Amino acid sequence: MRLEVNPEHPEPRKIERAVAALEAGEVIAYPTDTVYGLGCDLLNKRAIERLYAMKRMPTSHPLAFICPDLGDIARYALVDNPTYRVLRHYLPGPYCFILTATREVPRLVQSKQKTVGIRVPNNPVILAIARALGRPVMSSTAQMHGGEPFIDPDEIDDAFTGLGMVVDAGAGGTVPTTVVDLSVSPPVVVREGAGETESFA
Repeated sequence: MRLEVNPEHPEPRKIERAVAALEAGEVIAYPTDTVYGLGCDLLNKRAIERLYAMKRMPTSHPLAFICPDLGDIARYALVDNPTYRVLRHYLPGPYCFILTATREVPRLVQSKQKTVGIRVPNNPVILAIARALGRPVMSSTAQMHGGEPFIDPDEIDDAFTGLGMVVDAGAGGTVPTTVVDLSVSPPVVVREGAGETESFA
C-alpha cells in the first residue's frame, strides 16, 4: 500500500494511518534524512523477525532505534554528560550512534555487546511517526542485505514482499547514515556515510 505524504508538512491523518500499520504489526517503509528505511514497532517480536526475513538479513545484524527527540534516548541507552553533548551537537542529523543499552531494550534487538544504535533523523515524516507511536521505530536501510539502498518508493514497494505500507515522500537519498560507536573511548567511526566524521578522527 502506498501512502503519499507531504515531505515537509506531513498530514496528521496520514501519520495516523502509518502508526496504525505499525501497531497492527506491519513493516513499513518511510523517508529519513538519508536513505529510505524499513521499520516496525519496537515491541512486536514477530514484526522484527519479519523485517529481518524481508531483507534476507541475519538476525546478528543490528537494527537502529528511531527516536523522535533526545529526550527519549536515555530510556533505551546509557547517556553520560560527554555523550549527551555529542548527541545534542549532531542530532537531529544523518548519524546512527551506538550506545550501551539499558534494560528497556528487548534482548532480541541488542547486540552481543549489549549496545543499541540510536537515530534521530532530520526528517519531519519519520519523526512525526515515531512521536505519534510513542516509542522508537525499529529501523534498517531499505535495501537487500549487502545490496544498494533503494531510492524510488515504487522500487521499494516491488522489492519487499509483505510490506504493509510505503510512506511515499518522493525519491530518497543514496548515501546512508554515518555510524559512530560511542560505547567505546575514544569513539570509533564504524561506517562513513552522509555525516562528517572529522570530529571523531
